[in-house]
Amino acid sequence: MKRRTFGLGMLATLALSACASKFRTYRGPEVTGIVVNKSTASMHLLHHREVLKSYKIDLGFAPAGPKQFEGDGKTPEGTYLINRRNPNSAFHLSLGISYPNQQDVEYARSQGKRPGGDIFIHGQPNDNKKLSRKPNWTAGCIAVKNREIEDIYAMVRDGTVITIYA
Repeated sequence: MKRRTFGLGMLATLALSACASKFRTYRGPEVTGIVVNKSTASMHLLHHREVLKSYKIDLGFAPAGPKQFEGDGKTPEGTYLINRRNPNSAFHLSLGISYPNQQDVEYARSQGKRPGGDIFIHGQPNDNKKLSRKPNWTAGCIAVKNREIEDIYAMVRDGTVITIYA
C-alpha cells in the first residue's frame, strides 16, 4: 500500500510540475512591439528596431483582407495593443489583442453587423482537435506552437503595440 501511495504522489507531483512548466521566465531585452505579416504568415517580436524572435503563424480560416465582422474568419489588420492574458485559455496560453477599436466598431455598425472580438495570439487547442493541423485554422486569431506561445507569453507585456499588416 505504501508503494502505491508513493506512486500516486509522484504522479501528482509530476502532473503539477508539468502544468507549471508552461510558465517561463524571460530576462532579455524588452519587447517594444510585435509585427505580424499576414502575407508571409510571420510574426516578429521587436526591441525597437531589432528583431528578437520570429515565428511562423496560422491565421483565421479566411486570411485575405482585414477582419470586418463577427464570424468572417479574418485576422484583423491595423495597430492594436496586447491588452490581456489568459493562463487558462482553451488554446494552451493566450494574449489578447485589443480588436475591435472604435474604427472597427463604427465600420461594422455602418454595415448593420457586429465587429466580433476575442482575438488572441495563442497556442494549440487543449482538446487536441485536428483543426490545428490545417493551415489558417483559427476563427481570426494568430496561432503558434505551444512552446512558442510559452516564450511569447513570458516576453510580451500588456500594453505592447501589435501591428498587423496584410
